[in-house]
Amino acid sequence: MSQLRWDPLKMIWVVIADQNSRRPSDFILERQEPLTSACPFCYGQEEKTPGEVFAIRPEGGRPNRPGWQVRVIPNKYPLLRIEGQLEKRGEGVYDIMNGIGAHEVIIETPDHLRSMPSFSVEELAQVLRAYRARLIDLRQDARFRHIIIFKNEGLAAGATIPHAHSQLLALPVLPAHFQVPLSASKDYFQRKERCLMCDIVAQEAADGRRVIRDDGEYLVFTPFASRFPFEVMIAPRRHHHDFALLNDQDLLRLAEVLKDILRRQRSVLRDPAYNFILHTAPPVHSRPGKPGQWASLPYDYHWRIELVPRLAKPGGYEWGTGFHINPTAPEEAAHFLREIDLPAAG
Repeated sequence: MSQLRWDPLKMIWVVIADQNSRRPSDFILERQEPLTSACPFCYGQEEKTPGEVFAIRPEGGRPNRPGWQVRVIPNKYPLLRIEGQLEKRGEGVYDIMNGIGAHEVIIETPDHLRSMPSFSVEELAQVLRAYRARLIDLRQDARFRHIIIFKNEGLAAGATIPHAHSQLLALPVLPAHFQVPLSASKDYFQRKERCLMCDIVAQEAADGRRVIRDDGEYLVFTPFASRFPFEVMIAPRRHHHDFALLNDQDLLRLAEVLKDILRRQRSVLRDPAYNFILHTAPPVHSRPGKPGQWASLPYDYHWRIELVPRLAKPGGYEWGTGFHINPTAPEEAAHFLREIDLPAAG
């Protein structure tokens, strides 16, 4: 029988419709990639992109030249622009503000043919260090209330350039999609004086059925109310609200975990398109009339990463009800990902 499962963090119901449970082989699709004639993210093409705002150059060298390992640039066609003022105003019952924000691209490697699962642990750690550096820099801007880092891998996940890259968006508002778990975490802490995510992590670790990997530092598991087949969450075992506060050793350990789970997904699902989302605490700036807003963040919020293979598309039922239908129970997905016999990492 199918089940309705409640997610206390996202505050949504999910239908686990596993009467005819779908196995990994049921989701195997030929990977489609966007076509590019000359990739602007490759070595020697730096003049085709906006000037870099950050780069990791092991050998040093001049900006906007080859020699980088990770390079961060403003998006050439940004959704939001950093220049200007918000100028909030009303139009009847509606509200308007200027499209102020930041939209950046993190180019993860100079090699056009490589993807995250093939990176070394140190190469992955360098990407994570670039994430940290941009979060620290952009959160100083008092206009920004939310910063999200995400990755679209593959055409089905929204990638328009096949070269490995992530994106960053800094927004002047808190999206409802983010504010719900933020509020849920705060309410839970006020009632129980415990972090909701800490309790979820502890329960999942004790239960074990949905755990894929537990190294004592990070727990990798399929959420109890997974919205999508083979959806995965990575969360620190100890309470930690802010990804930007991680030190280099923390990031190196996280890179080991990330490489492992990406290789597992690639092996089990035959290199699927996927989305990667980093959820971390929002910038904290004082707001007129709202003293102490989100002052409890260090205690009630818990950063995490979501990895969502793009194996099924939402239909009318999902759009009409807000319910997600998942044809593979998270316990079964975790079993396949946990038990896969991986070859030695390169």
